[in-house]
Amino acid sequence: MICKFVPDIYTKSIYTIDYKMLKKQKIKCLIFDLDNTIAPLTLKRPDKKLIDLFEELKDMNFKIYIVSNSIKKRVEPFKNILGVDSAYLSMKPLLRKYKKIFNINNYKDNQIAVIGDELINDVWCANRMNFVSIFVNPIGTKEYVSTKIGRFFENIIIEKLTNKKLFRKGKYYD
Repeated sequence: MICKFVPDIYTKSIYTIDYKMLKKQKIKCLIFDLDNTIAPLTLKRPDKKLIDLFEELKDMNFKIYIVSNSIKKRVEPFKNILGVDSAYLSMKPLLRKYKKIFNINNYKDNQIAVIGDELINDVWCANRMNFVSIFVNPIGTKEYVSTKIGRFFENIIIEKLTNKKLFRKGKYYD
């Protein structure tokens, strides 16, 4: 069970992911978490660096989604400005929105990658769906109360993974 929390890829941020390698691995769809993955909570709309990255990813023919537990008002500016599909109030770690994306697009499970900053809401969900899981460091320090609670449990999981030599925070790999 604890192995379901080990990410396939662990890198510093969305900007250090080797997207060309993902393309070579036949990944067709990228599912990004919003808060503290692509933008800190304090950012209300995407900045130029994020817009440029998403344009580059679209040029590489990736289908892109933002799947977030945040409300529609928070997700919509990112969806609209970045020109991607989204799901808000996703209730992660439930898998309903991931299953919907999977079924709508008719992808194979190994053609989808989930990118997020939380082991429970992002990595565990991706691994349960047999998607490629990519774990990144959170880019902001401000978090919702529910995320802070999740981080408490995440730290326990990381300690167990570290003791079993399955994962170590700060030791990046792809």
